[in-house]
Amino acid sequence: MTKRPKLPADPNQRAKRIIDIATGNDPESRKDPAAVALGRRGGLKGGRARADKLSPEKRAEIARRAAQTRWGK
Repeated sequence: MTKRPKLPADPNQRAKRIIDIATGNDPESRKDPAAVALGRRGGLKGGRARADKLSPEKRAEIARRAAQTRWGK
C-alpha cells in the first residue's frame, strides 16, 4: 500500500499536484533505489545487532521493566 500524498490547501497548487501525480511527474514519489536498499539493510540488522550486544542481565532488566509498564496500568 502506498502512502497517500498530502495535498496543498491552495486550489491552484492542489490542482497542479493532482495532475503531477496522475501523469507520473510527481518529484516526491521518486526515490533513489540504492538509498532505499541501504536504509532497509540497516533497519533489518539494527535491532538484532543491539540485542546481541546486550548482556543477559541487561536484557532481563529491560524485559522486566517492559512487563511492569505493560501490566502495571
